[in-house]
Amino acid sequence: MSSLQDQLMKAGLVDAKKAKQTQKDKRKATKIQNKSKQTVVDETKLQAQKVQEEKVARDRELNAQRKAEADRKAIAAQIRQLITLNAQAKGGGDIAYNFTDGKQIKKIFVSETVQNLLVRGRLTIVKLDENYELVPFPVAEKIAERDESVVIALSTAQDAQVEEDDPYADYQIPDDLMW
Repeated sequence: MSSLQDQLMKAGLVDAKKAKQTQKDKRKATKIQNKSKQTVVDETKLQAQKVQEEKVARDRELNAQRKAEADRKAIAAQIRQLITLNAQAKGGGDIAYNFTDGKQIKKIFVSETVQNLLVRGRLTIVKLDENYELVPFPVAEKIAERDESVVIALSTAQDAQVEEDDPYADYQIPDDLMW
């Protein structure tokens, strides 16, 4: 069986001079490699490896972006589900309850019992799309863990209780005064 080089010469694709030149170049490369104990750098391999590394880095970055977007959507869906499942009725009352949303003062109409629950911190106002909903305090804490910007007015349980060392504890000011 003859070598590939012999087959190419018989087919007329390579002449004898080119065949000898490639053999000579191969021998030189192996001689240099053996003498200097260094590998001969193949530029095409290096270039291909560099392109592959760039592609892997680009793919990693795109995957990280996709994962972050999917996580953001999942959190938004969890928040929406928490609000819709735990939304409390506003009571359909005629008492205006004012609160701040960012720098704007907003108003919702609630019943007297709902107003008392809001004042005591048992209910919390959250924003769903452009609407405001009322949810129980524990649910609002879960929502705030996921995204604090959705929770409009979150009062902690300490806000509702009076400190023991307060000298004015006997003189509480009611929050539900109607002017």
